[in-house]
Amino acid sequence: MIAVVSHDAGGAEILSSYVRAQDLDVLYVLDGPARTIFERKLGKIEIIALDEAIRKSTSIICSTSWASDIEFNAIKLARTANKRSIAFLDHWVNYRDRFVRSAETVLPDEIWVGDVFAKNIAQEVFPDIAVTLVDNPYFKDVRKELLSNQSCRPSSQDAISILYVCEPISRHALLRHGDARFWGYVEEDALRYFLSNTSVLGKPIERILIRAHPSENADKYSWVQNEFNLPIEFGAIRTLSEEIAGCDVIVGCESMALVVGLLAGKKVISCIPPHGRACVLPHTEIIKIKDIMENKQLIYQSNE
Repeated sequence: MIAVVSHDAGGAEILSSYVRAQDLDVLYVLDGPARTIFERKLGKIEIIALDEAIRKSTSIICSTSWASDIEFNAIKLARTANKRSIAFLDHWVNYRDRFVRSAETVLPDEIWVGDVFAKNIAQEVFPDIAVTLVDNPYFKDVRKELLSNQSCRPSSQDAISILYVCEPISRHALLRHGDARFWGYVEEDALRYFLSNTSVLGKPIERILIRAHPSENADKYSWVQNEFNLPIEFGAIRTLSEEIAGCDVIVGCESMALVVGLLAGKKVISCIPPHGRACVLPHTEIIKIKDIMENKQLIYQSNE
């Protein structure tokens, strides 16, 4: 019996895809966005308390979260109960910080990662822990969904459709570093930076679909329609794969959704403003809008 523990959206997408692909006897400890994500893929789920799941399980597999301590506590309890713990890492940044709370570090017995980039980073950060490469189960699902949604967007469009994926950057920085602007910018800065510089695309815009992060309020970015005279709409109505398939360009800061955009063969742009830290995603195909602007280029002319 395995206890599956998850809270934040990124890790929940990976773990839920993994559980769906495997024939596992599972106990679920889910909270936050993970509840909706797991039930979207697996149907109605019985969720139990963490201490009960640890007591009844032989091992645990968990994601990691910024907005919750549930996985940290799961690893800690599993170690106390002498039960094996595995953490499946999403993204490519801040690996050690994921296992630290109030200056206490609690590491799992094994770490799983979904690609070679992540494996190289994890092995450097955790030289004494087994790091296992597991073909990213979420990306496997995404590829299938993208294939089934190929016809969502006509291929011959003069005007482009843009999906902007939001991230709660200030919340993460405040939780981990006590400063919402620790990385030099917040999510509103990045969105304003992009919407103020859409001319750098070099093509007319049919629409800009703004997709709030699963942990954000749906109306968090409603102010942009008053501030910018652009064809702005709001997304997160369909799945991420469906909304990516229906757009030509995917824009964000350093969200995993940008990598999903690359899987879909879309033009992908990071819009971190000049005063922010460099994009941490290791994928060289991602266009940095500040670099394009510094070189006085147009994205469609300079990358086709």
